[in-house]
Amino acid sequence: MNNSKKKKESNFQEIHAERLLLRRLEVSDWEMISYLRSDKEVNEFVKRPSAATKDEALKFIARINRGIEDQKLYYWAITEKDKDHMIGSICLWNFSEDEKVAEVGYDLSLKCQGKGIMNESLQSILTFGFNELNLDTIEAYTHIRNESSKKLLERNMFTIVLDKKDEYNEDNIVYEVKKTDLY
Repeated sequence: MNNSKKKKESNFQEIHAERLLLRRLEVSDWEMISYLRSDKEVNEFVKRPSAATKDEALKFIARINRGIEDQKLYYWAITEKDKDHMIGSICLWNFSEDEKVAEVGYDLSLKCQGKGIMNESLQSILTFGFNELNLDTIEAYTHIRNESSKKLLERNMFTIVLDKKDEYNEDNIVYEVKKTDLY
């Protein structure tokens, strides 16, 4: 985020949802990071670097935590309340220069899908982004064939942006939701 703002010690905030705690990513999460970033099914619709080894997962965690400290992104490990085990992640990143637009990204363990966990996480992040960060727009890039992700976004008032393309993945479509759509 913009360095002209007075730097805080950390821009990270835990988020408490009805069934979930969205907390800071920890070194002890390396196995779940490795799984989420390397499992073939989890990554069926995603083009991103793998983190198949412990070393790669730890480097990813360090990079994410540096990004948080440098106020370039927000990244939460999704856990169920009263259980510290990470089951997924959600982030806000790729902020526009004026800090009014950000991109949301997310992933979730296969065994936890279909239970409303990502819906609850996304709603919490939308509230945080619009109310705490004063964003105007939150974008999401998803694969044209990722029906679960498209349904999640549409359920949360995201609409397709027809004139915007993902320059890094031609199979992605871009969705957005504006603060004025929700509040």
